[in-house]
Amino acid sequence: MMPNMDPRMLKRMMDSMGIKNIPVDAVRVIVECNDKDIIIDGPEVSIIEAQGSKTFQVSGGIISEKDKSKPEINNEDIKLVMEQTGVNDEEKARAALESSNGDMAQAILKLKNENENA
Repeated sequence: MMPNMDPRMLKRMMDSMGIKNIPVDAVRVIVECNDKDIIIDGPEVSIIEAQGSKTFQVSGGIISEKDKSKPEINNEDIKLVMEQTGVNDEEKARAALESSNGDMAQAILKLKNENENA
């Protein structure tokens, strides 16, 4: 915001220029990058609409980063893959999940195809 400017006057000036500032009641903002996700909890988000284009402004909040290079694989995922494929080896199920970047459906298909070809 501009220093020493009354917020009401600033709003009137923006209205006269056709600029709208629309607040968004957001709980979390996730920015998905190729190698990581940036997670902002409790952000202040607003849409600034001017000359037919929309710009999103995100500020504040707690920022954390989640590395996407290795998928999070939990024991429930491994058990589900084992149940669906009939594989009794946890390491084999984990390896299938890791090679499919945590995609359970792809891991199940991969293991089923391996079992059929064996």
